[in-house]
Order: sequence, then structure tokens, then C-alpha cells
Amino acid sequence: MPWESVRLRWPDFRLPADRDTARTVLAGAWERAAGERVEVACGGGRGRTGTALAVLAVLDGVPAGEAVAYVRRHYDRHARRPWQRRYVRRFTV
Repeated sequence: MPWESVRLRWPDFRLPADRDTARTVLAGAWERAAGERVEVACGGGRGRTGTALAVLAVLDGVPAGEAVAYVRRHYDRHARRPWQRRYVRRFTV
């Protein structure tokens, strides 16, 4: 079944190439999740995916300083890169 998809340029082990676009895309995914299924994925399914999920958690009300730990508990226990953790901590709604 075809579905709408958005590809966000985000190099492996790094941060999104365009942070404003990333904010728009992730906020859009969060908004759509209220009424439909939304999937987030990357090549390995951990670093970029976990970082994106942590940002979605922030948008949903999880404090930014706790979002990575939340994703580790509920999705994948492996650590994000230090700069990815900082990206989430500095993400503001």
C-alpha cells in the first residue's frame, strides 16, 4: 500500500543537514501521529531514528533533558552520539 513519505537529509552518525527542515518534518510527523500511523527510520535504526524519536518525545511533552533516556527505555538502550544527545537537549518546542 503506498503512503506519503518524507526523506530528511541526515548523514549517518551526524545531525540533520538542515535543522530548520528537520524541525518542520519532525513537527509534521508528530502532528500526523495524532490521527494516523507514522514511521521513522534510518539505515541502522538506532542513532538517527533514536534521535528523531527523542525529538518527537520532546514535542509530546517529555522534558528535553530526559528524552534520550526515555527513548532508551522504550525503544533502544544503545547510546546516541554525544552531539545527537546535545541536539535533543537543546531542542525547544
